[in-house]
Amino acid sequence: MTSTTVRVSALILAVAAFCLLVSGDSARAEESGFETLFDGKSLAGWKASENTGSWKVIDGEIVCHGPRSHLFYVGADAAGAPEFKNFHFKAEVLTKPKANSGIYFHTKYQNDGWPAQGHEAQVNNTSGDPVRTGSLYNVVKNLEAPAKDDQWFTEEVIVEGNRIVIKVDGRTIVDHTENTAEVKDGRKLSSGTFALQAHDPGSEVHYRNIRVKRLPD
Repeated sequence: MTSTTVRVSALILAVAAFCLLVSGDSARAEESGFETLFDGKSLAGWKASENTGSWKVIDGEIVCHGPRSHLFYVGADAAGAPEFKNFHFKAEVLTKPKANSGIYFHTKYQNDGWPAQGHEAQVNNTSGDPVRTGSLYNVVKNLEAPAKDDQWFTEEVIVEGNRIVIKVDGRTIVDHTENTAEVKDGRKLSSGTFALQAHDPGSEVHYRNIRVKRLPD
């Protein structure tokens, strides 16, 4: 190997290392202010409602598969779950074929049934329900899946005041401003915690890297 080849190789390695450093710094800067809600090892900080067996932690992922159940974020004290009003929520999600799930926000723990309080960001790429991933369930419908089964995607929910934005892999699916005069039932903004949904025994969905950043009220 000539000295020129060695110098070129060294330069290539240095450039590659610099790119990795910049990329890492950018990723850290992007996540600045976010707090992790899932430790990757257990369901610590979470509380399941009915059918608790629908939830497992496997290989650093929360897996929901089984009869209807909801997994509520309760933090360190299940008796006093943290309240979130304005926030930026992110999670990496993987759906299996025909799966149906959802990410609730501004909700509160309840022992059974579909959550009566808060909104749901839909997670569903191919189930029988035509309302697809990224929809604001029962409020704004998206009928075209923005992601594919068996592939990880990132779903984000941003709430500021009466505005709700839902993104999938960086693409805005919903940008909705809530009009209190049009609110139906408990589907309204207020404040509360988050919940993941196990919809039915035929649905399997995986969640990981769940985090949130509080935004000014």
